[in-house]
Amino acid sequence: MKTVTINNLTQQIKQLPYDKLVVVYDFVSFILEKNLNPVEIKSEAFQTMAASEMVLGKDWESAEEEQAWANL
Repeated sequence: MKTVTINNLTQQIKQLPYDKLVVVYDFVSFILEKNLNPVEIKSEAFQTMAASEMVLGKDWESAEEEQAWANL
């Protein structure tokens, strides 16, 4: 198994295009949040996701959406 260091990781991350950096950031944030105590403050990305769920839920739970997904 290859030894992973912060320096190795940093060098590889520096080579990524911006759109891939966003994916790496989201993944690292996800891993960190899974390891946090549930009462600790979550990241801004998690807070945005949680806040938008209620608003998007209005569209997700519409009759049109139910019909569109009925056969899947």
